[in-house]
Amino acid sequence: MTDPATPPQTPDVAPVPSPAAASGPSRLSVPRPAAPTFTDIYAAEARWVWRALWRLGVPERDLEDVAHDVFVVVHRKLADYDPARPLRPWLFGICFRVALDRRRKASTTREQLARDDDAARGDDTAADVDDAIAVIARKQRGALVQQALQSLPLEQRAVLVLHELEGLAVADCVAVLDAPLNTLYSRLRLGRAAFARAIARLGPGDGSPP
Repeated sequence: MTDPATPPQTPDVAPVPSPAAASGPSRLSVPRPAAPTFTDIYAAEARWVWRALWRLGVPERDLEDVAHDVFVVVHRKLADYDPARPLRPWLFGICFRVALDRRRKASTTREQLARDDDAARGDDTAADVDDAIAVIARKQRGALVQQALQSLPLEQRAVLVLHELEGLAVADCVAVLDAPLNTLYSRLRLGRAAFARAIARLGPGDGSPP
């Protein structure tokens, strides 16, 4: 008979590791993403940078020079880039600051968007007139959107492009544009309203094909 004063013997069981101990080695084993080289970034994103600058209102004739300034900054700040974060929001922040610096240094007279007279050249020789009309219509719609964006203040335009066209959450725009969240929501609301008014103002009578 077992003596009640004697505690029962516990069976031999392997110790169960704590959650912290179990997760420790796996955390250490996750490799950090490799940082892209400047050459890789330029090759993959130069075209996108041009488009971002164009959407931010940089005139087409100045895109090459301003894009060059952007990549000078990219080269200088590449060591600060965290490869665990998406690349394009980081690039857009640089585009925005370069475009803003250009705007501040420019004349107080707003530069007018240069018209592209080559849009419809060569259409007379097109084999399919319907295709030619469709091409012109697309270019006119693109020009209309760009004119509407051009009419917005740069700060509103930046958050509108970044959120609506690039698909970045407003909360994630805070670090890119270096502005408080409530300020960005306000800029987005004002920008949407101003963009809609500009489209309504510019749309009728633009000469687009029926």
